Amino acid sequence: METYPRHINHELSPMKCPVNLDDVDLFGQGAAEHWYEMYEILHREAPVLRIPGGGLTPGTDAYVLTKHADIQRVVKDTERYTSLTQKRITDYANEGLTAEKTYELYHNLMQASMVSLRPTQELYIKHRKELTDPWVGTGAMRHRELITRLANDLIDEWIDDGEVDFVRQFARPLPQRVFASVLGFPLEDIPLLEAWGNAVVIPFVHGTGLKHEITPDQAKDMIARLQGFQEYVYEQVRIKRANPQDDMISFLCDVHYQALDRKLTDLEIAGVVYAMIIGALETTQYALEEQAQLLCERPGMFELLRNDRTKVRAFTEEGMRLRSPTHGLSTRMTSQDEVFQGVHVPAGSLLHLRFAAANVDPEEFECPFDLDLEREGVTRHVAFSAGPRVCPGANLSRVEQQVAWGVLLDRISHIEYGEGNNWMHQPGIMLGTLKLNLKFTKA
Repeated sequence: METYPRHINHELSPMKCPVNLDDVDLFGQGAAEHWYEMYEILHREAPVLRIPGGGLTPGTDAYVLTKHADIQRVVKDTERYTSLTQKRITDYANEGLTAEKTYELYHNLMQASMVSLRPTQELYIKHRKELTDPWVGTGAMRHRELITRLANDLIDEWIDDGEVDFVRQFARPLPQRVFASVLGFPLEDIPLLEAWGNAVVIPFVHGTGLKHEITPDQAKDMIARLQGFQEYVYEQVRIKRANPQDDMISFLCDVHYQALDRKLTDLEIAGVVYAMIIGALETTQYALEEQAQLLCERPGMFELLRNDRTKVRAFTEEGMRLRSPTHGLSTRMTSQDEVFQGVHVPAGSLLHLRFAAANVDPEEFECPFDLDLEREGVTRHVAFSAGPRVCPGANLSRVEQQVAWGVLLDRISHIEYGEGNNWMHQPGIMLGTLKLNLKFTKA
């Protein structure tokens, strides 16, 4: 059985490598360098980890779930395990807040649009089916040709160099260009979209603790950096209404939302676009970057995939299982008393779902640290969560990853680590190094 590869970053991290349960701190500085060692300890000693006082209200606790079966149980039952976002939106709607008033009070375009478009779980499902699935869900396969062209365009820029900063020159710009093209934004506006995207994910990168809390100054900075986003989308909506194209914003401008028997407002369209930014960029970037590391660490794997492209899908799924882009989120609350792994969890407790730990749960995955292209049920990992609130853009990300590796395998015959890598991961709850230098042989 393979073990999790321990790069030099384990020594460079400000956190010492954990040996026992007392050493486990999933949210401390440098924790990302040791997460997988922590998961082995938690699975063995505390598969349900209580965080005293970590709940949403004074006197309540939070619980970190790390077992695959427990997380599957939670994410598939939205009534019993309340979605915090859905609860917040429902509360706003019940208070009589309009989308416009919600945005005025809370400065969050996504939540504001949800108040009118999907204030209930039933409408959440209809929202996805009618508004986003045709583009990033069940309809994602329509973008294969676009993704192929964009991937080739990027590779053209460095294919003759023999080495590449894989994050800066491929893994990051590819989802940015795909995202802009699917929505219908000009590619020259990508620097703007990147800046706004970086602002949107501030809580998940710089937030502290399992609730991803940011300081008042960080919140002000986030709002300031998002200035201009709403006006930009409104301007794009005006352009698309006057001259519709084959893109998602033109579709949103024209679609008749059957669930509410009307068309969308400009604010609602901006809210849908805002939500797309959160999920469309970071996940795919980190998935591609970590998959490149897996190929460098497993001699012969790249050549195997070049010779048998039917294995590419299994490779990307195993890559996401082994190196989950999003390691955990505090998204659910218990509506009644529960028992997980023999641990009593009171009603009203916050649940932190540790997706990455579930994906290497030895009770669910035999030899969990092996990259097994023949593994049965290769998509049963929870890298995108699961159940009715699975990531809306999961299908698009999967298509991007598979197409990207197909193109890379066409144009490169070998890859290995280059010079200058330090392996340190970004802070927050996403797993991804900010730099990855590769050497390669042009096919």
